[in-house]
Amino acid sequence: MTEPDWLAERFQENRPRLRKVAYRMLGSVSEADDAVQEAWMRLSRSDLRDVQNLGGWLTTIVARVCLDTLRSRKRKREESLGSHELDASGNRDPGSDPESDAVLADSVGSALLVVLDTLAPAERVAFVLRDAFDIPFEDVAAMIGRSEPAVRQLASRARRRARRSGLGSRGDPGWRREVVQAFLAASRDGDLDALLAVLAPGVVLRVDDLAVKAAAAKKWGGAPDLASKVRGAQAVAEVFKGRARGARFALLDGEPGAVWASGGTPRAAFVFSIEAGQIVEIDLVMSPERLTEFDIEFLDGPPSDRRGSPTGRRRAFTE
Repeated sequence: MTEPDWLAERFQENRPRLRKVAYRMLGSVSEADDAVQEAWMRLSRSDLRDVQNLGGWLTTIVARVCLDTLRSRKRKREESLGSHELDASGNRDPGSDPESDAVLADSVGSALLVVLDTLAPAERVAFVLRDAFDIPFEDVAAMIGRSEPAVRQLASRARRRARRSGLGSRGDPGWRREVVQAFLAASRDGDLDALLAVLAPGVVLRVDDLAVKAAAAKKWGGAPDLASKVRGAQAVAEVFKGRARGARFALLDGEPGAVWASGGTPRAAFVFSIEAGQIVEIDLVMSPERLTEFDIEFLDGPPSDRRGSPTGRRRAFTE
């Protein structure tokens, strides 16, 4: 098989997913097809010797093309939901399959398109890549040329807007709630095996600067010193073993998480990313500026033995 034939075969294997990604971002079958075709054109003329993940490379190209399209659309102010619906049903690429186009359009729905159309281009792309396709924030940041914290904020704002509109991107969060609740119970009980059961082998714990400083100042009652990033199930489990007793189960921007609050004011948030029934990312946030960005809904009452506790920040994580 020649190299061009091999590339064409690999591209065809990735085409259905690329088309779904592009359509979810753009809400237009013809524009989605254009974005996928542009990815093929760039693939055919690129040096791929250093590309280890062709699917990820193609997704990056499609994401950037879609972002450019959304920005152009915003500048022109010519697009509307009605035009998207017309395009999805009647302005197809001559080579496309009407039945697959209909399935593609139904997979998103006009209600979600209304919400997506209210988002800024970068918000829309970050939201779709992360929430609809579970692409890690680190990869999304590389795809759209933003820092990882910036991408997290973009997705968070988009998620809040979707939630206020009565729409969720990930369906019933019931099983995610069970994972978070199991993690919190294992942490409080000091059950290392139970923690390892809910943590993915490559789990990453990210800790913001304020939390790192709090740990260094021993404000967490014997909690270990923390680096800004801890990687691996064993290391992360050791960090949380026997701690997080003051954290309360809560929804953060509609997603299951945990919050420690003092006097009704959130002081720390635990943000979880969950895939295939295991926690793959945890963000420990103590920055007041970032905490105000979350839409927080407590799902349980404060621990009975913690009401009125004067012990300060260390209750977020220990004893």
